[in-house]
Amino acid sequence: MWADTGGQYEYRVITIPRDRDRSEETRRMLTDEAEYGRWELARSVLYMGGLRRVWLRRKIIRVRSTL
Repeated sequence: MWADTGGQYEYRVITIPRDRDRSEETRRMLTDEAEYGRWELARSVLYMGGLRRVWLRRKIIRVRSTL
């Protein structure tokens, strides 16, 4: 139903350098974004050399006037 009414997402791309400790620090950062910013993981890509790029998305909520 949400997609039928023209629902859209906004995206945020986070680039994680290869020298960053991927396991704990990255997990904590993405968890905070999900909990407090209402972002969800849309895509994650690991490039050669260790660079990681993560796409987060969340619904755009449009409020319609009832007046």
